[in-house]
Amino acid sequence: MELEAAKLIAAALALMPIIGVGLGLGMIFSSYNEAVGRNPGASELLDKKFFLTFALTEALAIFALLISLIILFG
Repeated sequence: MELEAAKLIAAALALMPIIGVGLGLGMIFSSYNEAVGRNPGASELLDKKFFLTFALTEALAIFALLISLIILFG
């Protein structure tokens, strides 16, 4: 029974980076909105950078979830 409890605790701790991902995504969205609001003409240039940073940041959350599931069910 103690091994199962340790697995649950480890899986929960492996999800801690999701807090940082949420904060990072909020900062990315807010800075993008501010930049486009100040200079709408630069929207085309900012879109590429925005989607790249969004995808890379979101990938970190997916990796954390994957590690947590491996710990939990592995």
